[in-house]
Amino acid sequence: MSDVYEHVDFITGQPYPMWAKARGVCPVMRTEGQLGDPRATYHVTTHADVERVLRDSRTFSSSINGEVIGQYMGELILAMDGDEHKQYRGLVSHAFRASALARWDRELVAPIIESVLDVIAPIGRADLVRDVTTRYPVQVICGIVGVPIDDHEQFVAWSEQINIGPLHPEAGMAASQAMRAYLEPIVAARRAAPTGDLLSELVTAEIDGERLTDEKIYGFLRLLLPAGAETTFRVMGSALLALLTHPAEMARVRADRALIAAVIEETLRWETSVTMVSRVATADAEVGGCPIPAGSPVAVITGSANHDSTRYPDPETWRLDREPQQHLAFGWGPHLCLGMHLARLELTAGLNAILDRLPNLRLDPDAPAPVIQGLAFRGPDALPVLFDPS
Repeated sequence: MSDVYEHVDFITGQPYPMWAKARGVCPVMRTEGQLGDPRATYHVTTHADVERVLRDSRTFSSSINGEVIGQYMGELILAMDGDEHKQYRGLVSHAFRASALARWDRELVAPIIESVLDVIAPIGRADLVRDVTTRYPVQVICGIVGVPIDDHEQFVAWSEQINIGPLHPEAGMAASQAMRAYLEPIVAARRAAPTGDLLSELVTAEIDGERLTDEKIYGFLRLLLPAGAETTFRVMGSALLALLTHPAEMARVRADRALIAAVIEETLRWETSVTMVSRVATADAEVGGCPIPAGSPVAVITGSANHDSTRYPDPETWRLDREPQQHLAFGWGPHLCLGMHLARLELTAGLNAILDRLPNLRLDPDAPAPVIQGLAFRGPDALPVLFDPS
């Protein structure tokens, strides 16, 4: 099956039919020569197998992330295993503690979404991707880290180039170097005079009496700024599209905001913004009856797992009243996403504010119908809407 992705474009592709076929016929797909890697790659598609691989970090190591995206991001927590990962995660997770989330909600999240909506609310029409979702989460993450919010558009551009670095190496490396050059004086300033932001915590933190190296700091920032912005903006766009194409459900949510939690969880399952994560087999293994030799890259398709009909009835349909089931949009196991609580906080605040500030929100009937698309990263590129000016 070496040509399995041949007809699925990275940017505009629709891989779910292919993954559905694989789950029923060949749940672990073997491909050759992915992104120039001479090794065969094994693609895991069912929920049970994906969860098993993500839990077993001894057999399926994250170190391969250092080989691929690490070229552009630097030293990554995503590429760490064992005690090193546990120590580094413990340090970083402290920055996402409940008290910090409450402060960010009050001081950053709420004011930023209101300021973004202030621009479009009097106009009566907008592209919610261009005008809201690509602006709001990146400004929040810039504020949390401690870099100037006014530069958020530059971080969006760098993030996109770094994320697709394996496809466009020169642009990805240039963006990586430019981001580091931008951050260096800010890191130096925080070392000299910490200000209480996340960057200040990183440059002053210690593990076993030692400060984090510059490479680990810049690696974390190159990961956090793109991940904290792009994944949330994509899923927020998908949630808005789900509501806009289910007007009866949108009316229910307007009337009962407690339903926003269900909107978020069902959207995370239905359209996972990042559909796959990478692992490498540390020993000969077997998954779904398929032998995987030691040293083989393993593509763990969380997007496919979230559409497994053995776990989610009618998985292709977005259903507000779906019975809650744990999804894998934030991964599983030791590398469960550190920012998942922040993402849920931003999505909740953002959807509430949009419903409050944009009355009679509806798709623009004269604009092309929006589409969620992409292979590894998914979301709508545009959401043209109309609403009553306020």
